[in-house]
Amino acid sequence: MTFTGGAVVAGVAGWPINHSKSPQIHNFWLRKHEIDGVYAPFAVHPERAYDAFRSIPLLGLAGMNVTLPHKEIAYTAMDKVDHMAQRLKAVNTIVVRRGKLHGANTDFFGFFESLREACPSWHANTGPAVVLGAGGAARAIVAGLQDAGAPEIFVINRTPQRVKALADEFGPPIRPVPWENRAVALSNANLLVNATSLGMRGQPPLDLPLYALPQFAVVYDIVYVPLETPLLAAARARGNVAVDGLGMLLHQARQGFRDWFGPDPEVNDALRAYVLEAL
Repeated sequence: MTFTGGAVVAGVAGWPINHSKSPQIHNFWLRKHEIDGVYAPFAVHPERAYDAFRSIPLLGLAGMNVTLPHKEIAYTAMDKVDHMAQRLKAVNTIVVRRGKLHGANTDFFGFFESLREACPSWHANTGPAVVLGAGGAARAIVAGLQDAGAPEIFVINRTPQRVKALADEFGPPIRPVPWENRAVALSNANLLVNATSLGMRGQPPLDLPLYALPQFAVVYDIVYVPLETPLLAAARARGNVAVDGLGMLLHQARQGFRDWFGPDPEVNDALRAYVLEAL
């Protein structure tokens, strides 16, 4: 891939940053669309993050993705934010428009697009959802499901104080569930989401019996290393639709690429295979 002195430049900021797959995703799309552009990783120390984000227009960058631990700091540095960023007080996509920083949070968009791709007939308002976790990804998914009209959202986490704080912040229809009641809470669920790191390579396994889960429920695991987690394998074995976490990673990148470089990029098998090679 080559680019000129007039190239459009964007990137991703985090600390550390070497784990990020965003450069592979965006540079794949840049090559496919033959765009004079480049997407680079930026290792930004937390103490310098606010100033770094405020400097983006001065450097002539089109914008930037934001990963851990900077999403909340990025939110405070924006001139304007979208609805989801406002709800979550966190930004993962920055676009420069007329010298001003516009922040967005595309995590739920990535989740929902991946879910819709795997199961076009699924609708949030047709039944309860169960979400495991209370971290950043879980918060985005819970907020998005709430906006989409889920009648009940059962949130389960090993630390009950975090679930209570989330429920207090977002309000109905979010219902905290004690960790020890996690299996029973699956009855009547329309959607089950693992938004924790349990089951990820190098992490403890997720202990979640599925005996009470209806067969019509969709099972979504945001983990993508391994791609087929034990939760997804167990769900497929009993006839549930199972969705891996790679699609969320890929789809959440689309909005930034479109705003910086022009085309609305496609998430397809070629991109999935390319990113999987780097995992």
